[in-house]
Amino acid sequence: MSFKALLVTETAPKQFEAAIVQREIAELPEHDTLIRVQWSSLNYKDALSFSGNKGITRNYPHTPGVDAAGVIEESPDFEKGTEVMVVGFDLGMNTPGGLAEYIRVPSEWVIPKPRGLSLRDCMILGTAGFTAAQCLYRLLQNGLKPEAGEVVVTGATGGVGSVAIALLARAGFTVLASTRNPEQAAWLLDVGATSLLDANALTEDTGKPLLKGRWAGAVETIGGNTLEVLTRSMRHRGIITCCGMITGSELHTNVFPFILRGLSLIGIDSAECPMPMKKEIWHKLSTDWKPDCLDKLAREIPLADAAEALENMRNGKTRGRTVVRIE
Repeated sequence: MSFKALLVTETAPKQFEAAIVQREIAELPEHDTLIRVQWSSLNYKDALSFSGNKGITRNYPHTPGVDAAGVIEESPDFEKGTEVMVVGFDLGMNTPGGLAEYIRVPSEWVIPKPRGLSLRDCMILGTAGFTAAQCLYRLLQNGLKPEAGEVVVTGATGGVGSVAIALLARAGFTVLASTRNPEQAAWLLDVGATSLLDANALTEDTGKPLLKGRWAGAVETIGGNTLEVLTRSMRHRGIITCCGMITGSELHTNVFPFILRGLSLIGIDSAECPMPMKKEIWHKLSTDWKPDCLDKLAREIPLADAAEALENMRNGKTRGRTVVRIE
């Protein structure tokens, strides 16, 4: 049986092309669960895989898509027709991903669709939304309360940043959206930001070991110098959740924020998050944490437009979430 898939091929060393092709079910990996995909979404890892980043995807041809939602066709653990999703693990990295009509994965990767979300809702959130929710989870777990002060979100117009704003606002926090895109101000305020911060304010480095303590918490999505400045700019007992490295993977700081202000710097790893915690967070996303503005966070495209959208994402020309209609 054949199906449609976005396939990225290495046509020459370091040259990659993408096209919608027909593939055969028999070409999928020999895992135990076959899912007919109805919805997917685009994440920054997909843009890297799409562009040939061998740190994300070792071998090509390859189908990106770290997120997929659909119905069970074959599985030892789920009845046929059960609505499910796969978010994270190796999907879309070195396992053919969700930008296709079918995926085959281990049943251990599969999560039943939460009752309070549609399959489309699950993909509006996807890996980016789950990452944002895990940031909120860790902030709350470490004692951060709305009355402690503002929470700054970097990369606010991105997928993780925009969902984080919506989740934090729903939880009662005062949210400061850090962005280099002032033209998106109205949209950021609409999804929950209280005010905006020029991102350039988080790249000015005076060389001082400590800066004025301004924020109680942070969801930091871009890394590099921004994270360095943030570590020196948090209030006493401030908490930073770190989940991205778009502008750099190195961190240059000092111990003073940690031993004089009690700073907590918490890493967020979504792909290999333990399944019990994944299920708990997805339950929260489908109930108390479910954003009221889901449709405002996302735009919908067909699979045929995924390649263009991934190129735009790689070049920083997208905002919020992009949900992909597969059928």
